[in-house]
Amino acid sequence: MNQVPTWVLLRGLTRESGHWGEFPRQLSEVLATQQPGVRVMSLDLPGNGTLYRQASPSRVPALLEACRDELLRRGVHGPIHLLAMSLGGMVACEWALRYPQEVAGTVLINTSLRPYSPLLQRMRPLSYWKLLALGLVNLGVRWREARVLAATSRLTEGERRAVLDTWVALQRRHPVAWRNGLRQLLAALRYRAGRGRPHAPMLLLCSQADQLVDWRCSQALSRAWGAPLRLHTQAGHDLALDDAPWVAQAISDWLRAQEMHASAGLVRVAASSLLPQGG
Repeated sequence: MNQVPTWVLLRGLTRESGHWGEFPRQLSEVLATQQPGVRVMSLDLPGNGTLYRQASPSRVPALLEACRDELLRRGVHGPIHLLAMSLGGMVACEWALRYPQEVAGTVLINTSLRPYSPLLQRMRPLSYWKLLALGLVNLGVRWREARVLAATSRLTEGERRAVLDTWVALQRRHPVAWRNGLRQLLAALRYRAGRGRPHAPMLLLCSQADQLVDWRCSQALSRAWGAPLRLHTQAGHDLALDDAPWVAQAISDWLRAQEMHASAGLVRVAASSLLPQGG
């Protein structure tokens, strides 16, 4: 069991740990007052980032097992908090459903799942297939990454320039093979979440201006699983990029609400023990 509170971050299709940018540091700073010594780490899915030479599994359970193996290699045994988006969100859901003892809580960002939402909401055709096509043409890394950024972020043109430079460097350092992109898309299309509700506490965050996944997918999960939902009205699909402070604060508020709920429960238990028994 981990003595140090640990958050594990998972990205989506063809994206790597480096695409979180400054968010892990910002999240760590915000959570430090609530979880002293908190540790925030990112994992790459096979085929992405430092694992770009590996073949991406075409099924979510296999992606999950690869992540669990990597945590064990790092000496992390859980329970952990998971924060994930897109395909990473599917991996996090499967983790919470299949290994509930390993998950202390889950935060999902712009995640969509069968059977809770229809395909055309889960993957808006014009935007998603346009991104897939970008991986199949040879028109330069910068050109492709600029269009991915435009589709996933609502940052201003000036704000995007520095991000784009970083993304281009990441892709040149860890080029994602188009076959791995297809395998990851296939994993997302194949995945079907179980009807059972994850036991660990869950927070859903979504972006109303998301061009890839309809925000109502998160709303559907919220209704099905009774999980709280926070809606950002202006950010795009990459919510942690567009408004990292908002995401970090939403998580902090959620943890505080859980603490208050737990404290209230202890008070009720203590009060009930003082009531006269039988007689």
